Amino acid sequence: MNSERDQFIEYFNLDSSQIEKFDIYVSLLLKWQKTINLIAPSTKDHIWSRHFYDSGQLALLAPEAKKWIDMGSGAGFPALVCAILLGDKAEFHLIESDQRKCAFLRTVSRETSLHVHVHNNRIEEIIGDFSSVDIISARALASLKQLIDYSRPLLEEGGRGLFLKGQDVVSELTEITINSRLNIELIKSQTSNQSRIVDVRLTL
Repeated sequence: MNSERDQFIEYFNLDSSQIEKFDIYVSLLLKWQKTINLIAPSTKDHIWSRHFYDSGQLALLAPEAKKWIDMGSGAGFPALVCAILLGDKAEFHLIESDQRKCAFLRTVSRETSLHVHVHNNRIEEIIGDFSSVDIISARALASLKQLIDYSRPLLEEGGRGLFLKGQDVVSELTEITINSRLNIELIKSQTSNQSRIVDVRLTL
C-alpha cells in the first residue's frame, strides 16, 4: 500500500517542484518541532494525512481565488499548504501573533520560494487593513462565532470564509446570532467523518 506521502502526491497530482516544496516543509516542521510546539506530538508521523491533506481541501474548494487571508497561521495550516498547491495564482497573507511561529513561517516560505506575506500581529489589529479578499481561512483557531466576528469586515466586502472545524461545530452554530444575510454551509471533511469545512458568506 502506498505511503501517506504517495497518496497525497497522487491525490493532488503534484509536480516535481511541488513535491520538493512539501518535502522541505516536512523536514523544517520536524526540525522546528523539537523547540516549538507546532503540531500535536501524536500527529508527527501523520503530517501528510492529518495536516497537509486536511489543509489542501481548501485549495480544491477555491482554486480560482486570487487573494487569501489566513488567520492564526501557526505551523502554516492551511495557508502554506494551499500556497504550494496553488502556486503563483494566489497571493497569501498569513496572520500570526507568535513571533517564533512567524519565524518558522518565514523560513518555510523562504526555503520553498513561496511568495507569501507573514504578518506578526493580532488578528483584530490588522484584519481591517485588508480589502478585496477572496478567501479568509483558519484551522483550529477559535470558535465559529469568533472567526465570523474576526472576518466580518472582509465578508462584508464579498469575501468567503473557509474554516476547518472539528466535531464541536454543530454546537458552535447555536452561538451565532441568526442573520438573514449570513449563509453557512457545512461541507464534510475528506479526512475525518467528524470534521467539517464551514463555508461562510454574507449576502451583499
